[in-house]
Amino acid sequence: MNYTLHQLQVFLKITQFKSVTKAAEELHLTQPAVSIQLKNLQDQFDIPLTEVVGRKLFVTDFGMQIAEAAENILNEVNAINYKTMAHKGQLSGRLKISIVSTGKYIMPYFLTQFLNEHKGVELVLDVTNKSKVIKSLELNSVDFSLVSVLPEQLKVDAIQLMENRLYLIGNSERRFKKKPYNYQILNELPLIYREEGSGTRNAMEKFIKDNTLPVRKNMELTSNEAVKQAVIAGLGYSIMPLIGIKDELKNGSLQIIPVKHFPITSDWNLISLKGKNFSPIAKAFKTYIEEKKEEIILRYFKWLEEYST
Repeated sequence: MNYTLHQLQVFLKITQFKSVTKAAEELHLTQPAVSIQLKNLQDQFDIPLTEVVGRKLFVTDFGMQIAEAAENILNEVNAINYKTMAHKGQLSGRLKISIVSTGKYIMPYFLTQFLNEHKGVELVLDVTNKSKVIKSLELNSVDFSLVSVLPEQLKVDAIQLMENRLYLIGNSERRFKKKPYNYQILNELPLIYREEGSGTRNAMEKFIKDNTLPVRKNMELTSNEAVKQAVIAGLGYSIMPLIGIKDELKNGSLQIIPVKHFPITSDWNLISLKGKNFSPIAKAFKTYIEEKKEEIILRYFKWLEEYST
């Protein structure tokens, strides 16, 4: 057996995504390069690791066993690397964070300097919906989670980062008055919703329910990007976080429609399980956020004040 760590890494990604194309994208490799690594690994076994039925790739039972062994091997190699760096006095290991989808417009800015200062830290960042974010925290499979709505059934410690503002938005085809409209306009405009479990949808529905507002639900989409593109295309209107529409507001493809008592506001919080026993990396990151958050907000998010009411 002459398989390499690189072959094991590539194969593990293939088993995770059940796709050579998606594995290539994740590893920043070309599809032919990934296919070659898979073939080179397969050539060392008499039993198939994968099979293709139609145009779909399946991992065999034997392949899943090899993938499990590969993951164990790679974890051990990473542990050796981390221990080597720790022996040199460098912070090393994994920092695991789950964030809601809109958090991708925020979290990178709170990570950049920390990761630049600690080259031995490997970031594992999971971008998903609110329900899955909370589940990962509940299972203690991550160090921190970024949410705009605090979980009600879970005891957490929270670091408040910045305000989250949601506005009614539309594309540029129709002109709206600068004077704020009353709530009745929400009954006139077909609204595009996020999927169940989304923090944006939760905040939106709570506001609508609390104010007994009439609304016209037009469709439901599974990401903020999908909602944004649908609004730009003229399929409807939506209530969206300001943080995710900066470029579209600048280039005029989206506009904020003024409505009384808007924006809907909440706070972005970096949360962790109450009483969690932090690793040295997680503890260092928590300290970094507490000390640097105001500086980061001032540096990267001052533009939000242009739209303050």
